Amino acid sequence: MLRVGSSAAGRAFRSLNRRHYRQILVSHFSHSFAKAPHSFRSYSNGINNCNFWRLSRYSLSSYSTIAGAGLSIEKASSEADSVELELQTEVSPQLRTGLDGEALSAFLAIELALDSVVKIFTVTSSPNYHLPWQNKSQRETMGSGFVISGKRILTNAHVVADHTFVLVRKHGSPTKYRAEVQAVGHDCDLAILVVENEEFWEDMNPLEFGEIPYLQEAVAVVGYPQGGDNISVTKGVVSRVEPTQYVHGATQLLAIQIDAAINPGNSGGPAIMGDKVAGVAFQNLSGAENIGYIIPVPVIKHFIAGVEESGNYKGFCSLGLSCQSTENVQLRENFQMRPDLTGVMVNRINPLSEAHKVLKKDDIILSFDGIPIANDGTVPFRNRERITFDHLVSMKKPNESAALKVLRNGEEHEFNVVLRPLQPLVPVHQFDKLPSYFIFAGLVFVPLTQPYLHEYGEDWYNTSPRRLCEAALRELPKKAGEQFVILSQVFMVSQFPFFQIFNNQIIC
Repeated sequence: MLRVGSSAAGRAFRSLNRRHYRQILVSHFSHSFAKAPHSFRSYSNGINNCNFWRLSRYSLSSYSTIAGAGLSIEKASSEADSVELELQTEVSPQLRTGLDGEALSAFLAIELALDSVVKIFTVTSSPNYHLPWQNKSQRETMGSGFVISGKRILTNAHVVADHTFVLVRKHGSPTKYRAEVQAVGHDCDLAILVVENEEFWEDMNPLEFGEIPYLQEAVAVVGYPQGGDNISVTKGVVSRVEPTQYVHGATQLLAIQIDAAINPGNSGGPAIMGDKVAGVAFQNLSGAENIGYIIPVPVIKHFIAGVEESGNYKGFCSLGLSCQSTENVQLRENFQMRPDLTGVMVNRINPLSEAHKVLKKDDIILSFDGIPIANDGTVPFRNRERITFDHLVSMKKPNESAALKVLRNGEEHEFNVVLRPLQPLVPVHQFDKLPSYFIFAGLVFVPLTQPYLHEYGEDWYNTSPRRLCEAALRELPKKAGEQFVILSQVFMVSQFPFFQIFNNQIIC
């Protein structure tokens, strides 16, 4: 039994947000766990379902354990008028065993997530790129999401891609609420949903973002994976932190590899470390066991800031360069690189980038914003870790400038380059809108996109027409708004029967 004295304290107790109670206990667990008596550690491991959020911060003057009975937390002073609440606990057979760090992390994660994580139901209908005037059949998908500040829900972009209808459901509730997609970042695989029904937001609490976890730190992934309908928690440790290919957006951004299982349905759920979010679950490694990836907080904050600042998410910045390493001794001698100089060599420059105005082919980029670039293209990152310098570029806001130190013909130069998102000649993705097309005399013309090539199957790189695939992956635009138009198909008409031989031909 928990007693909270005085009318004022009782009213304050009832009005306090439940998240505060949980954060207090998280703090007590995190800071006092190692110093707690053995009986407290044993008892805490035996709690399966305890309504910790019922504890008020006015009641945390002390704690004690009563073996086999329960946890008693009392107010320092006692008043006549009090509110009595019952702690509902279940003691598991593990009552007398210790609670290790990973188990504690998972335990705290579920306590934090109960009033934050939601299940997302999406009805999607993607375009048919071979028949661009029609959509494919509708299908239903499910994912996870969690509440963040501002009465918003954060999830993955691929959970709501090509959506026609989105519903969300709170933990422990049978009711589904209509949600609207406020913003989508397909390059970083993130999306923000909003729910207008105020009833949905009752007792919902936003999660807070933490920092990038270090290697071997424990995290707990919370969500609604396949295999069941209720919330699920899987625990693991951080295995690697480095830029990784984002499958949905085909971009290279910072990601965290963990050994916790991430299955279909987990997408969009939080990875919790302590009492804060360390990332968002979004993909796993096909053909491998227990290798999952989460989107780290810097990428998440970059996306949210882009939405909040402009109201229209623009994407991640790019230099528009293709570079190679300078580890080869003969190459370094040829480009007059002294032994104390390190950097990467420019191979190609996007004509639409700002870098095209100041950089030249075969320039050696020595540093980015004063940070030296190694011969393999990496820069220092935290505790003796290294990552590619592309991460520094991607963390820049649109229209921000970067200072580049460049070696050209044996002489060092410094340039300031304005960074902004760049669009390739052949779009990598084209979600949430219908493809454009033009029909003339039975000829169907379409702009080439990678989704068009994906219609050739999962092995599209090998099964699609080779000349189209090479153009999609290597061609650069020469002017803004340029499109790579192809003749997609020919309708058989009596006037032009010979046009059939021109299927999949490049027009311009």
